[in-house]
Formats: sequence, C-alpha cells, structure tokens
Amino acid sequence: MFRLSTIQRLAQTASHFRTHAMSSTQDIQTRVVGAPNTLEYRVFLESKSTGQPLSAFHDVPLFADEANGILNFIVEIPRWTNAKVEISKDEVLNPFKQDTKKGKLRFVRNCFPHKGYIWNYGAFPQTWEDPSSVHPDTKAAGDNDPLDVIEIGENVGYTGQIKQVKVLGVMALLDEGETDWKVIAIDVNDPLASKLNDIEDVERHLPGLIRATNEWFRIYKIPDGKPENQFAFSGEAKNRAYAMEVIHECSESWRRLIGGQTKADDVQIVNTTVQGSSRLTSANDAAVASLPTANPQPPAPIDPSVDKWFFISAAN
Repeated sequence: MFRLSTIQRLAQTASHFRTHAMSSTQDIQTRVVGAPNTLEYRVFLESKSTGQPLSAFHDVPLFADEANGILNFIVEIPRWTNAKVEISKDEVLNPFKQDTKKGKLRFVRNCFPHKGYIWNYGAFPQTWEDPSSVHPDTKAAGDNDPLDVIEIGENVGYTGQIKQVKVLGVMALLDEGETDWKVIAIDVNDPLASKLNDIEDVERHLPGLIRATNEWFRIYKIPDGKPENQFAFSGEAKNRAYAMEVIHECSESWRRLIGGQTKADDVQIVNTTVQGSSRLTSANDAAVASLPTANPQPPAPIDPSVDKWFFISAAN
C-alpha cells in the first residue's frame, strides 16, 4: 500500500484550512502594547498592508515552503533573556504576554553556566498538543499548548518574529505528567543551516549544545523549589523523521481544534484568516476591533534577583 510521507501528510493537513487576506509572512508585523516586564504588556500580530489583526496561534501558516519542508517558527522568548513570554491561549487573537504565577510575573532563573534561555524559544503556529490524547511512546497526554520549538541559530530574535526554519530533531520533556515536546530547528538563513540536516549534525557542528539543552530543561525549575524535570527516551534527542511525525500529529490536533471537532475549553480559537474554521471572525467584529492600538513603552525595571546565578548541585 502506498504510504504518504510525513511532509505530504502535513501539506494535506495545511491545505484543508487555508489562510487568506495575507500573501506571506513578510506582510506580518508586531503590534506592541505597553511596557515589557509588566502585567499589561502584549504583542499582537497584524498585517502590514491592512492593519488586520492576526492570531499568532492560528493565522500564521505552519508551512513557509511545503515542498521543501520549511516551517514558520514564531519567537516568544529571545535567547539570553529571562522573561517567560508566551502565546496567550485564553485571550482573543492569542497575543504574546508574560506568564504569571500568583499574580506575579514569571522569570526563568539563571542556572550556572546558563544565562536565561540559551536559544530562541517559541512555537510552531497551527499546532496543538492535545491534552486528551496520550502519546503511545511517552505514555503522557499533551500539555494544551502550541508545539514548542528551540531555534539554535546564531542570531538573537525578538518576540513576535517569524523565522523560517528546518527541523533537526525533537526531545520529549515530561513536565508534571504531561508530554511537552521540544522541537530542535535552525533558521534557514543561518550560516550553518546548509550543514545541519538531522540531529547528529548538531553535535558535529555545535558540540555540547544537545547536552546543554538537556541539562537546561532538567534543572531550570530547581531554583523555584521544584524537582528535576524528567524526559522520555532517557533524554535522547530523536531524529528529524521522528520530529516531523510529532509535528504532523500536533498539526492534526490543531485542525480538529480549529474546526470544532475537539472542544476548545480554555483555548481561544478566534481567528481572522482561517477558511473553514469554526471561529473565523471579521476584523470588524467588536471583540477584534476593540483590541488596543500600538503603544510601545520602554521596558519596566526588573528585580535584581532575576540576574542572580544559581549553582545546582549534582546531588539534586
């Protein structure tokens, strides 16, 4: 029996829900509202040409180039920074905002020798880790978020930036009993991109990065009083083919979510471009039209403790 490749199946999924009203991600820009490091800070996406607001979760296509397997990666957290900024699942059009805990802004601690996030961290649009679906290999359900991505290129990104990347591999973090995939990718414009085509190439050309990535995810919550994170596959990074299967599964889950076949619960699926979706909304809709206009402010000061270095004992 003929078996479709993962790329073909991903392309078919993408074609089922086409975005309209924008020709490419080059027409997308950020709409910054408020000051970073505050509760009010938001970053929306919008069309440069029309000003139409867009959802980072739903309106940005997963593929940049279907034929060549190039995907759109959206930066949430630039490398070397500490503020835990993420796509908001529960707000209309899913702006970026800083996560909170008990009403306070969350910052990732610096665990020696690391400073903040050690790669550009973000997500693939039009993907979703279904919390009702247990993965057969990890034996844990999804974490209810878009699929996480770490981009290992040399250029530091910015929140809301859309990079075109190729996939190299994936790790499976088991975060408080949930499967939390971390796809490893590189910007196609990076000087090393032509040399990195699968996970084994990363160690060859960027020695120590996979080991450091494993360590970072294992220990980064310890300064906040939590135990080490655990991994499926004994922490091994799986190869590109496996990663593409994970992306396909999460793309299919998003398709069911946006189409209304899966109950959304706390996930906002309002969008302004996804044809055939259950919550396609006009830019003139009151909820969309009332979104705040651009009002960027200088970053607010942060507590000096954010820059503290924590030395994690091997005994932990």
